[in-house]
Amino acid sequence: MMTHFVELDLLSLLDFIALAYLLAGAMTIGWLIERVHARRPSVSVLMNDYRRDWMRQFITRTPRIFDATVLDGLRQGITFYASACMLALGGGLALLGNAAPLEGLASDLTVAHPSQVLLKIKVIVVLIFVANALLKFVWSHRLFGYCSIMMAAVPNEVADPEALPRALQAAELNITAARNHNRALRSVYFAMGALGWLLGAEALLVTTTVTLWVLWRREFASSSRQTMLRG
Repeated sequence: MMTHFVELDLLSLLDFIALAYLLAGAMTIGWLIERVHARRPSVSVLMNDYRRDWMRQFITRTPRIFDATVLDGLRQGITFYASACMLALGGGLALLGNAAPLEGLASDLTVAHPSQVLLKIKVIVVLIFVANALLKFVWSHRLFGYCSIMMAAVPNEVADPEALPRALQAAELNITAARNHNRALRSVYFAMGALGWLLGAEALLVTTTVTLWVLWRREFASSSRQTMLRG
């Protein structure tokens, strides 16, 4: 027990700062991306309007096979990511049981000989992000399922008074599912960024900054965003 406490003391102030920077960065970029009334909306927010337009067009589309195909494609993509997260969790848990391979790799990449306890702590941080991503992928998949049922409940007659309200309900379910999907993807990004901690606190600061930059650029400064704004 005393050995574990001694090893935990090897976490420097810079380690705690880097970890706090990682967690604060993940929460801050998520808040910035999901702000609905921002002067500079993100790609995710812009897509919400397109999802609502999709459901409005869905009412008059005959047949509606195209819409079902699009939704099925979204669910298949989520299934792939969820499966990848499950494999990553399995591999990470295996490393927690036997950290010797990771210790050897870390020794080759760094000057100092790493402690197994510290390596496990760093792996656990990565696994927390991966587990969070898995849970959100699963929930997103289920919400898209709810959305498909709601779409199936939309009357075929455009003049039916329930057609538009149900289509808009389906749109909101679609938006909620997409929001969870995007949160899961961001969690995967930060899980990869957290791997930098295996190389030290300085590396974690760098990989977290790179992760934040990539997310910011794709949401606020990408060519795809410019294309959406032209619409």
